[in-house]
This record gives sequence, C-alpha cells and structure tokens, in this order.
Amino acid sequence: MSALGIGARARALALGFCAMAAAPLAARGGVADAASEEAAIREVVADMQRAWNRGDYRGYMRGFLDPGVVFVSRGRFQKDWQGTLDHYVRDYGDSAASRGVLCFYDVRVELLADDAAQLVSRYRLDRPLDPQYGINTRLMRKVDGRWVIALNHVSSVGTPDPESPVPAGCPRAGG
Repeated sequence: MSALGIGARARALALGFCAMAAAPLAARGGVADAASEEAAIREVVADMQRAWNRGDYRGYMRGFLDPGVVFVSRGRFQKDWQGTLDHYVRDYGDSAASRGVLCFYDVRVELLADDAAQLVSRYRLDRPLDPQYGINTRLMRKVDGRWVIALNHVSSVGTPDPESPVPAGCPRAGG
C-alpha cells in the first residue's frame, strides 16, 4: 500500500471523527445557533447583575423560572420563587450598602439540549459588612422562547478564592 493511500485514509478517518464530534452541535442547529443561544444565556445573567445593582429585586428574579425554580443555598432548599424574592427584600434591604454590588464572572455555559443548558459562574457581592464570594451552579431551561434558571445552587464563602481573583472590570461598592 502506498503512503498516499494511507494518508487519504487517515484524512477520511479524521474527517469522520470531526463529523461525529460536530453531530450534537448540528442537532442543536449548528455553531451559529449555539453561539446565539449561549449569548442569550449570558445576557440573562448580565441583566440580573444590572437589576441587582440598581436595587431591582423583582428585575433580578426575572432571570428565574416563576414559580417552579428550585433554590439550594446554605445547605437547604429555599422556599419557592416568591419566598426567595421575599428573602432578598428582607435580608438585603433597600440601601445600596446592605444590598452590595454584585458581579458574576468566570461564566461558563454548556448547552445540553435545545431547551437546557448548564451555567457555572463565580460571583462577588461587594459590600462593607459581610461580603460574599462563591460559585453558582445553574440549570437553565428555555421556556416560551426565553432562557430562565430552573435550578440554582449557591456555594458561598466570606473570602475570595486566591486561585481565581476577581477581575478588575467587576463593579465595586462605592465605585
């Protein structure tokens, strides 16, 4: 067998593997659609951050499935959508100092299906008392053409992860 024959087979085999790897993406509508879906999901999180930072808890909650969202935080299932909104209003209050300035960063999105995605991100809640740092793990669902968070798990600590510094572009309290 000639080297040319082996090279042609190798190229055909490599092409076949590429086609198989791209098949799930093609089933979702291709690269362009996957990119636009990911952008739409990232925009949900950006809208939530902006709403929180202007003190609009209801606007923040628009990013979650209402009423069916499941919240897991502090080792417990939180109450439903309304209970979570009530918790934010009660525990974070009306003032910018108690609410803090929220920043999501290191956002990672993985499309799982046409109507499902996983989002994992870090966050910082910058405020004078009790700053928070942590990770959100979220199951996103596309409902009525709109991406929303159906499951939200929060892991929070009081100090930043030294292995993953908060980006300079994150908004800060008083800044």
